Amino acid sequence: MDRRSLLLSGLSLAGLPLARPALAQTRPLQKVRIAVSTTVLNVGYPMLTLPLTLGYWKEEGYDVELMPVGASLQSIQQMVGGNAEFGEVNASVIVQANAKNDLPVRIAMGNGVIDWSVGVNADGPITSAKDLKGKTIGVFSLATGGIAYLNSYLRSNGLDPAKDVEMIPLGLGAPPVEALRSGRVQGLLYWASAIASFENAGLKLRKLVGDDWRQYPDYTLAVMQGTAEKNPDMVVGIARGMAKATVYALANPDCARQLHWDRYPATKPSGADAATLARWDLNTQQAQLDSLKDAFALNGGKLWGNADPAAYDRLVRFMLETKQIDKPVTAASMMVRIPDYFEKINRFDTATVQAAAAACKS
Repeated sequence: MDRRSLLLSGLSLAGLPLARPALAQTRPLQKVRIAVSTTVLNVGYPMLTLPLTLGYWKEEGYDVELMPVGASLQSIQQMVGGNAEFGEVNASVIVQANAKNDLPVRIAMGNGVIDWSVGVNADGPITSAKDLKGKTIGVFSLATGGIAYLNSYLRSNGLDPAKDVEMIPLGLGAPPVEALRSGRVQGLLYWASAIASFENAGLKLRKLVGDDWRQYPDYTLAVMQGTAEKNPDMVVGIARGMAKATVYALANPDCARQLHWDRYPATKPSGADAATLARWDLNTQQAQLDSLKDAFALNGGKLWGNADPAAYDRLVRFMLETKQIDKPVTAASMMVRIPDYFEKINRFDTATVQAAAAACKS
Protein backbone atom coordinates (compact mmCIF):
# COMPACT_ATOMS: atom_id res chain seq x y z
CA MET A 1 0.00 0.00 0.00
CA ASP A 2 1.20 3.45 -0.89
CA ARG A 3 -0.26 5.96 0.79
CA ARG A 4 -0.99 6.45 0.88
CA SER A 5 -1.59 31.05 3.70
CA LEU A 6 -2.07 33.80 2.01
CA LEU A 7 -4.95 33.26 -0.36
CA LEU A 8 -5.99 35.41 -3.30
CA SER A 9 -9.26 36.40 -1.68
CA GLY A 10 -9.40 40.12 -2.44
CA LEU A 11 -12.74 41.66 -3.31
CA SER A 12 -11.87 41.79 -7.01
CA LEU A 13 -11.47 38.01 -7.09
CA ALA A 14 -13.84 36.82 -4.42
CA GLY A 15 -16.84 37.39 -6.65
CA LEU A 16 -15.63 35.09 -9.41
CA PRO A 17 -16.13 31.70 -7.77
CA LEU A 18 -19.38 32.82 -6.17
CA ALA A 19 -20.95 32.96 -9.61
CA ARG A 20 -20.01 29.37 -10.41
CA PRO A 21 -22.71 27.58 -8.36
CA ALA A 22 -25.49 29.34 -10.28
CA LEU A 23 -23.81 28.49 -13.55
CA ALA A 24 -23.35 24.87 -12.47
CA GLN A 25 -27.10 24.51 -11.84
CA THR A 26 -27.95 25.45 -15.43
CA ARG A 27 -26.20 22.40 -16.88
CA PRO A 28 -25.88 18.73 -15.95
CA LEU A 29 -23.03 17.90 -13.63
CA GLN A 30 -19.99 16.51 -15.43
CA LYS A 31 -18.85 13.11 -14.21
CA VAL A 32 -15.30 13.03 -12.82
CA ARG A 33 -13.45 10.06 -11.37
CA ILE A 34 -10.51 10.28 -8.97
CA ALA A 35 -8.45 7.13 -8.39
CA VAL A 36 -7.19 7.23 -4.81
CA SER A 37 -4.11 5.30 -3.73
CA THR A 38 -5.64 3.49 -0.79
CA THR A 39 -7.97 0.58 -0.15
CA VAL A 40 -10.17 2.36 2.40
CA LEU A 41 -11.25 6.00 2.36
CA ASN A 42 -11.12 6.51 6.10
CA VAL A 43 -11.08 9.79 8.02
CA GLY A 44 -7.49 10.42 6.91
CA TYR A 45 -8.45 11.84 3.49
CA PRO A 46 -10.38 15.04 4.29
CA MET A 47 -9.13 16.88 1.20
CA LEU A 48 -10.92 14.26 -0.91
CA THR A 49 -13.97 13.26 1.11
CA LEU A 50 -15.01 16.69 2.42
CA PRO A 51 -15.60 18.22 -1.04
CA LEU A 52 -18.32 15.59 -1.53
CA THR A 53 -19.85 16.11 1.91
CA LEU A 54 -19.76 19.90 1.65
CA GLY A 55 -20.86 20.09 -1.98
CA TYR A 56 -17.78 21.94 -3.15
CA TRP A 57 -17.40 19.96 -6.34
CA LYS A 58 -21.09 20.22 -7.19
CA GLU A 59 -20.74 23.99 -6.87
CA GLU A 60 -17.99 23.77 -9.47
CA GLY A 61 -20.23 21.71 -11.76
CA TYR A 62 -18.87 18.21 -11.20
CA ASP A 63 -20.25 14.89 -10.00
CA VAL A 64 -17.15 13.27 -8.51
CA GLU A 65 -16.61 9.60 -7.76
CA LEU A 66 -13.73 8.57 -5.50
CA MET A 67 -12.24 5.22 -6.49
CA PRO A 68 -9.98 3.51 -3.91
CA VAL A 69 -7.70 1.39 -6.08
CA GLY A 70 -4.81 0.32 -3.82
CA ALA A 71 -1.34 1.56 -4.69
CA SER A 72 -0.21 4.64 -6.59
CA LEU A 73 0.79 2.55 -9.58
CA GLN A 74 -2.80 1.37 -9.90
CA SER A 75 -4.02 4.98 -9.82
CA ILE A 76 -1.66 5.87 -12.66
CA GLN A 77 -2.85 2.83 -14.61
CA GLN A 78 -6.47 3.92 -14.17
CA MET A 79 -5.66 7.34 -15.63
CA VAL A 80 -3.61 5.96 -18.51
CA GLY A 81 -6.41 3.52 -19.29
CA GLY A 82 -9.03 6.26 -19.35
CA ASN A 83 -10.88 4.93 -16.31
CA ALA A 84 -10.16 8.00 -14.15
CA GLU A 85 -9.50 11.67 -14.84
CA PHE A 86 -7.33 12.18 -11.74
CA GLY A 87 -5.20 10.19 -9.34
CA GLU A 88 -4.18 10.97 -5.78
CA VAL A 89 -0.73 9.38 -5.72
CA ASN A 90 2.72 9.43 -4.20
CA ALA A 91 4.89 12.05 -5.90
CA SER A 92 7.66 9.51 -6.50
CA VAL A 93 5.35 7.52 -8.78
CA ILE A 94 4.70 10.61 -10.91
CA VAL A 95 8.46 11.06 -11.26
CA GLN A 96 8.91 7.41 -12.19
CA ALA A 97 6.09 7.55 -14.73
CA ASN A 98 7.79 10.45 -16.49
CA ALA A 99 11.43 9.39 -16.12
CA LYS A 100 11.09 5.66 -16.72
CA ASN A 101 8.00 5.31 -18.92
CA ASP A 102 7.74 8.70 -20.65
CA LEU A 103 4.11 8.96 -19.57
CA PRO A 104 2.69 12.53 -19.60
CA VAL A 105 1.47 12.39 -15.99
CA ARG A 106 1.23 15.92 -14.64
CA ILE A 107 1.30 17.44 -11.16
CA ALA A 108 -2.01 19.21 -10.52
CA MET A 109 -1.78 19.87 -6.78
CA GLY A 110 0.68 19.35 -3.94
CA ASN A 111 -1.11 17.85 -0.93
CA GLY A 112 1.41 16.23 1.38
CA VAL A 113 5.01 15.64 2.36
CA ILE A 114 6.99 12.51 3.15
CA ASP A 115 5.59 11.63 6.58
CA TRP A 116 7.29 8.31 7.26
CA SER A 117 8.97 7.55 10.56
CA VAL A 118 10.46 4.64 12.45
CA GLY A 119 8.28 4.03 15.49
CA VAL A 120 10.12 2.51 18.46
CA ASN A 121 9.07 1.93 22.06
CA ALA A 122 8.85 5.31 23.75
CA ASP A 123 10.46 4.01 26.94
CA GLY A 124 13.02 1.81 25.19
CA PRO A 125 16.75 2.28 24.58
CA ILE A 126 16.50 3.30 20.90
CA THR A 127 16.74 7.08 20.69
CA SER A 128 18.65 7.67 17.44
CA ALA A 129 19.42 6.13 14.08
CA LYS A 130 22.70 4.70 15.38
CA ASP A 131 20.77 2.69 17.97
CA LEU A 132 19.11 0.77 15.12
CA LYS A 133 22.31 -1.16 14.44
CA GLY A 134 21.64 -4.87 14.78
CA LYS A 135 17.90 -4.32 15.05
CA THR A 136 14.95 -5.69 13.08
CA ILE A 137 12.48 -3.27 11.57
CA GLY A 138 8.98 -4.13 10.44
CA VAL A 139 7.74 -2.66 7.15
CA PHE A 140 4.52 -2.91 5.18
CA SER A 141 6.34 -4.75 2.37
CA LEU A 142 9.89 -5.05 1.14
CA ALA A 143 8.93 -2.84 -1.83
CA THR A 144 7.41 -0.06 0.26
CA GLY A 145 8.52 3.45 -0.64
CA GLY A 146 9.79 4.43 2.80
CA ILE A 147 12.70 2.00 2.63
CA ALA A 148 14.67 4.32 0.32
CA TYR A 149 14.39 7.11 2.90
CA LEU A 150 15.35 4.79 5.76
CA ASN A 151 18.40 3.53 3.89
CA SER A 152 19.55 7.09 3.24
CA TYR A 153 18.94 7.95 6.91
CA LEU A 154 21.00 4.96 8.06
CA ARG A 155 23.89 5.72 5.70
CA SER A 156 24.03 9.34 6.86
CA ASN A 157 24.46 8.00 10.40
CA GLY A 158 27.27 5.63 9.52
CA LEU A 159 25.26 2.41 9.18
CA ASP A 160 25.18 -0.03 6.28
CA PRO A 161 21.49 -0.84 5.57
CA ALA A 162 22.41 -4.17 3.96
CA LYS A 163 24.38 -5.38 6.99
CA ASP A 164 23.35 -3.46 10.08
CA VAL A 165 19.55 -3.67 9.90
CA GLU A 166 17.12 -6.45 9.02
CA MET A 167 13.68 -5.68 7.60
CA ILE A 168 10.69 -7.99 7.60
CA PRO A 169 7.29 -7.41 5.93
CA LEU A 170 4.32 -7.22 8.30
CA GLY A 171 1.49 -5.61 6.36
CA LEU A 172 -1.02 -3.51 8.31
CA GLY A 173 -3.37 -3.99 11.23
CA ALA A 174 -2.56 -6.18 14.21
CA PRO A 175 0.64 -7.91 12.99
CA PRO A 176 2.93 -4.83 13.27
CA VAL A 177 1.53 -3.99 16.69
CA GLU A 178 2.04 -7.51 18.01
CA ALA A 179 5.50 -7.74 16.43
CA LEU A 180 6.70 -4.67 18.35
CA ARG A 181 5.02 -5.73 21.58
CA SER A 182 6.56 -9.18 21.46
CA GLY A 183 10.03 -7.92 20.56
CA ARG A 184 10.05 -9.68 17.22
CA VAL A 185 10.89 -6.27 15.77
CA GLN A 186 12.37 -3.24 17.48
CA GLY A 187 10.99 -0.62 15.10
CA LEU A 188 8.17 -0.05 12.61
CA LEU A 189 8.81 1.92 9.41
CA TYR A 190 5.42 3.27 8.28
CA TRP A 191 3.68 6.42 7.05
CA ALA A 192 2.04 8.78 9.55
CA SER A 193 -1.56 7.55 9.47
CA ALA A 194 -0.40 3.96 9.93
CA ILE A 195 1.77 4.98 12.88
CA ALA A 196 -1.28 6.76 14.30
CA SER A 197 -3.29 3.55 14.00
CA PHE A 198 -0.61 1.70 15.97
CA GLU A 199 -0.85 4.35 18.67
CA ASN A 200 -4.62 3.95 18.68
CA ALA A 201 -4.03 0.24 19.31
CA GLY A 202 -2.10 1.11 22.47
CA LEU A 203 1.54 1.42 21.41
CA LYS A 204 3.49 4.30 22.94
CA LEU A 205 6.00 5.32 20.32
CA ARG A 206 9.07 7.47 19.88
CA LYS A 207 9.38 8.47 16.23
CA LEU A 208 12.74 8.60 14.47
CA VAL A 209 12.68 10.78 11.35
CA GLY A 210 15.37 11.87 8.94
CA ASP A 211 16.01 15.61 9.07
CA ASP A 212 15.22 15.99 5.38
CA TRP A 213 12.24 13.65 5.04
CA ARG A 214 9.50 16.26 5.36
CA GLN A 215 11.32 18.46 2.84
CA TYR A 216 10.21 16.13 0.04
CA PRO A 217 6.72 16.30 -1.49
CA ASP A 218 4.57 13.22 -1.38
CA TYR A 219 0.79 12.91 -1.82
CA THR A 220 -0.03 14.76 -5.05
CA LEU A 221 -3.08 15.16 -7.28
CA ALA A 222 -2.10 13.91 -10.73
CA VAL A 223 -3.75 14.31 -14.13
CA MET A 224 -2.78 13.30 -17.65
CA GLN A 225 -1.53 16.14 -19.84
CA GLY A 226 -4.22 15.44 -22.43
CA THR A 227 -6.97 15.74 -19.82
CA ALA A 228 -5.62 19.08 -18.59
CA GLU A 229 -5.35 20.43 -22.13
CA LYS A 230 -8.85 19.29 -23.04
CA ASN A 231 -10.59 20.59 -19.91
CA PRO A 232 -8.48 23.03 -17.88
CA ASP A 233 -11.56 24.42 -16.08
CA MET A 234 -12.27 20.95 -14.70
CA VAL A 235 -8.74 20.64 -13.35
CA VAL A 236 -9.06 24.03 -11.64
CA GLY A 237 -12.48 23.18 -10.22
CA ILE A 238 -11.44 19.83 -8.77
CA ALA A 239 -8.31 21.31 -7.22
CA ARG A 240 -10.24 24.29 -5.83
CA GLY A 241 -12.69 21.97 -4.11
CA MET A 242 -9.78 20.16 -2.48
CA ALA A 243 -8.18 23.44 -1.41
CA LYS A 244 -11.40 24.60 0.24
CA ALA A 245 -11.80 21.25 1.98
CA THR A 246 -8.25 21.51 3.30
CA VAL A 247 -8.95 24.94 4.78
CA TYR A 248 -12.19 23.65 6.31
CA ALA A 249 -10.60 20.58 7.91
CA LEU A 250 -7.70 22.56 9.35
CA ALA A 251 -10.13 25.11 10.79
CA ASN A 252 -12.20 22.48 12.63
CA PRO A 253 -10.72 18.97 12.68
CA ASP A 254 -13.39 17.53 14.97
CA CYS A 255 -16.14 18.77 12.65
CA ALA A 256 -14.33 17.17 9.71
CA ARG A 257 -14.26 13.91 11.67
CA GLN A 258 -17.97 14.06 12.50
CA LEU A 259 -18.93 14.89 8.91
CA HIS A 260 -16.89 11.94 7.72
CA TRP A 261 -18.65 9.59 10.15
CA ASP A 262 -22.02 10.91 9.02
CA ARG A 263 -21.32 10.35 5.31
CA TYR A 264 -19.18 7.21 5.62
CA PRO A 265 -20.53 5.37 8.69
CA ALA A 266 -18.92 2.09 7.65
CA THR A 267 -15.46 3.61 8.20
CA LYS A 268 -16.17 4.57 11.82
CA PRO A 269 -13.97 2.54 14.18
CA SER A 270 -15.50 0.25 16.78
CA GLY A 271 -14.58 -1.53 19.97
CA ALA A 272 -14.62 1.37 22.42
CA ASP A 273 -16.79 4.16 23.80
CA ALA A 274 -17.70 7.13 21.59
CA ALA A 275 -15.12 9.48 23.13
CA THR A 276 -12.31 6.96 22.59
CA LEU A 277 -13.39 6.28 19.01
CA ALA A 278 -13.40 10.02 18.31
CA ARG A 279 -9.94 10.38 19.83
CA TRP A 280 -8.62 7.55 17.67
CA ASP A 281 -9.94 9.00 14.45
CA LEU A 282 -8.79 12.50 15.35
CA ASN A 283 -5.30 11.09 15.85
CA THR A 284 -5.45 9.36 12.46
CA GLN A 285 -6.81 12.46 10.76
CA GLN A 286 -4.23 14.74 12.40
CA ALA A 287 -1.45 12.80 10.70
CA GLN A 288 -2.86 13.90 7.35
CA LEU A 289 -3.59 17.45 8.49
CA ASP A 290 0.02 17.85 9.63
CA SER A 291 1.17 16.68 6.20
CA LEU A 292 -1.20 19.13 4.48
CA LYS A 293 0.15 22.00 6.60
CA ASP A 294 3.75 21.03 5.98
CA ALA A 295 3.11 20.76 2.23
CA PHE A 296 1.61 24.25 2.25
CA ALA A 297 4.77 25.58 3.91
CA LEU A 298 7.07 23.51 1.69
CA ASN A 299 5.41 24.88 -1.43
CA GLY A 300 5.73 28.54 -0.54
CA GLY A 301 3.16 29.13 2.20
CA LYS A 302 0.97 31.39 0.05
CA LEU A 303 -1.30 29.27 -2.14
CA TRP A 304 -3.10 26.09 -1.10
CA GLY A 305 -2.23 23.22 -3.38
CA ASN A 306 0.74 25.00 -4.90
CA ALA A 307 3.40 22.63 -6.20
CA ASP A 308 6.82 24.30 -6.00
CA PRO A 309 9.11 22.96 -8.76
CA ALA A 310 12.11 23.31 -6.43
CA ALA A 311 10.58 20.84 -3.98
CA TYR A 312 9.84 18.31 -6.70
CA ASP A 313 13.33 18.78 -8.18
CA ARG A 314 14.75 17.84 -4.76
CA LEU A 315 12.71 14.65 -4.91
CA VAL A 316 14.04 13.88 -8.40
CA ARG A 317 17.63 14.29 -7.18
CA PHE A 318 16.95 11.99 -4.23
CA MET A 319 15.46 9.36 -6.52
CA LEU A 320 18.48 9.55 -8.80
CA GLU A 321 20.85 9.16 -5.85
CA THR A 322 18.91 6.16 -4.54
CA LYS A 323 18.65 4.63 -8.05
CA GLN A 324 14.85 4.70 -8.13
CA ILE A 325 15.21 6.32 -11.57
CA ASP A 326 18.15 6.24 -13.96
CA LYS A 327 17.67 9.54 -15.77
CA PRO A 328 16.64 13.00 -14.58
CA VAL A 329 13.39 14.75 -15.34
CA THR A 330 12.68 18.40 -14.53
CA ALA A 331 9.83 19.34 -12.26
CA ALA A 332 8.85 22.10 -14.67
CA SER A 333 8.14 19.50 -17.36
CA MET A 334 5.79 17.66 -15.00
CA MET A 335 3.63 20.63 -13.99
CA VAL A 336 0.14 21.30 -15.29
CA ARG A 337 0.40 24.03 -17.92
CA ILE A 338 -2.61 26.25 -17.18
CA PRO A 339 -2.06 30.03 -16.98
CA ASP A 340 -2.27 31.40 -13.42
CA TYR A 341 -3.28 27.91 -12.37
CA PHE A 342 -2.56 27.98 -8.64
CA GLU A 343 -3.94 31.49 -8.30
CA LYS A 344 -7.18 30.28 -9.88
CA ILE A 345 -7.38 27.38 -7.43
CA ASN A 346 -7.23 29.85 -4.55
CA ARG A 347 -9.99 32.16 -5.80
CA PHE A 348 -12.40 31.57 -2.95
CA ASP A 349 -13.26 33.38 0.27
CA THR A 350 -11.13 31.75 2.93
CA ALA A 351 -12.91 33.52 5.79
CA THR A 352 -16.28 32.17 4.62
CA VAL A 353 -14.93 28.61 4.56
CA GLN A 354 -13.37 29.01 8.00
CA ALA A 355 -16.58 30.47 9.41
CA ALA A 356 -18.57 27.55 8.03
CA ALA A 357 -16.09 25.17 9.65
CA ALA A 358 -16.32 26.97 12.98
CA ALA A 359 -20.10 26.54 12.87
CA CYS A 360 -19.68 22.99 11.51
CA LYS A 361 -22.01 23.64 8.60
CA SER A 362 -22.25 21.13 5.80
